[in-house]
Amino acid sequence: MAMAEHRNDKPGRPTAERRRGWLSRIAPGVRGLTKKDTPENLWVKCPDTGEMLYRPDLEAAMWVTPSGNHMRIGAKLRLDYTFDDAKYERIATPIVADDPLNFPDDKPYPERLKAARKATGEQDSMAVGYGHIQGQPAVVIVQDFAFMGGSLGMAAGETFVIAAKEAVKREVPLVIFTASGGARMQEGTLSLMQMARTTLALNEVKAAGLPYIVVLTDPTTGGVTASYAMLGDIHLAEPNATIGFSGRRVIEQTIRETLPPGFQRSEFLVEHGMVDQVVKRADIPAKLASIMKTLTMGRARSRAA
Repeated sequence: MAMAEHRNDKPGRPTAERRRGWLSRIAPGVRGLTKKDTPENLWVKCPDTGEMLYRPDLEAAMWVTPSGNHMRIGAKLRLDYTFDDAKYERIATPIVADDPLNFPDDKPYPERLKAARKATGEQDSMAVGYGHIQGQPAVVIVQDFAFMGGSLGMAAGETFVIAAKEAVKREVPLVIFTASGGARMQEGTLSLMQMARTTLALNEVKAAGLPYIVVLTDPTTGGVTASYAMLGDIHLAEPNATIGFSGRRVIEQTIRETLPPGFQRSEFLVEHGMVDQVVKRADIPAKLASIMKTLTMGRARSRAA
């Protein structure tokens, strides 16, 4: 009697064929995907609907979801989206003391700075570039909310001053994309002083007859709103961005009244004269170029003459 063929496969144990993966079985020569092959951040949740969005599609849409949510983006992406062909000259961020007050905290301030720099790739919450926006030269400042809430400290204040001087030197408009929770508490009064310093720097820009254009993005609050974010010749805003000084709850507790729906949102502020126009992210470069061309028309004619 012939012996039964011996098999190593035991019930419940996957065979080599099963272990190859479903893709290799139906398409020979194609390696099956594993968890290691799939990026962890391939899907992004929409803040409005909770829908999972395919990251490459979201990147192609400039991080604007199908529901219209203009998601927060970093300094590099903002500069890439703004300048022609994503080509521009980066203007160095000044180096200042990291912890001038030796601020006591549950996590040392220098460690917070180190973590923020590693996460964003930026020296501080502001980045500056010079280039052309649909042919119009400009110096552009970008605040990155991912860097400690886009907070205004000594480094950001000094960066703003450098950018303003660069605009005057090159005789071009100054544009800023704001995104901030306000002053940086770890720098105390030194942080609050930047409100005055940035205002004085803007006076030089305006004395030179150069436009200063503000693009308010989500969120723009606190001392930033109380200074350079509201000193522009023109104020644009991305859709549904939160813009204000104090938070809604603080205001309601102070005045003991319920605020109207949409309070401190871009569209509400346009209706009440605080913002000039709401502009979608993809349309911002064209809008900026049109405004700059109009506001510098007299200067161009003087040069020609």
